Amino acid sequence: MTSPLTPAQDAALVAAIRQAEVTTSGEIRVHLEDTCPTPEPLDRAAQVFGELNMHKTAARNGVLFYLAWKSRQFAVVGDSAINAAVPDDFWETTKEAVLEQFRHENYVLGLERGIKMVGEQLKRYFPYNASTDQNELDDSISFGGQKPSSDA
Repeated sequence: MTSPLTPAQDAALVAAIRQAEVTTSGEIRVHLEDTCPTPEPLDRAAQVFGELNMHKTAARNGVLFYLAWKSRQFAVVGDSAINAAVPDDFWETTKEAVLEQFRHENYVLGLERGIKMVGEQLKRYFPYNASTDQNELDDSISFGGQKPSSDA
């Protein structure tokens, strides 16, 4: 897959992830691919979540932003602990905030806003603890076609 991001956009998203993770033990990833190979992007996001081993965080508080940019499909999915902690409408509200920017072709801004919203909830429910926290997942953007690369 050819990245739809410029190096500056990639760096901005990684910076947004790192900023959101500064105050929490939570983990955030962004995965981009050309087209979604499943009818429902949420199903693909759950599949990628597993492929990236996001379910293996100690506190089960990982969140994945999934975007199939050519087929214009998006989903955000959280692990069991963060899913149980946030308000019932949180994922839909976050998705809509991101999609509002996507409608104006502000893809990076949309993802940055979603990452910030998720970071605020992770901070609230899973605050940073200097004695125990470690960065459990790579902050870089992962890319894929049918399967994300293992080095991302």
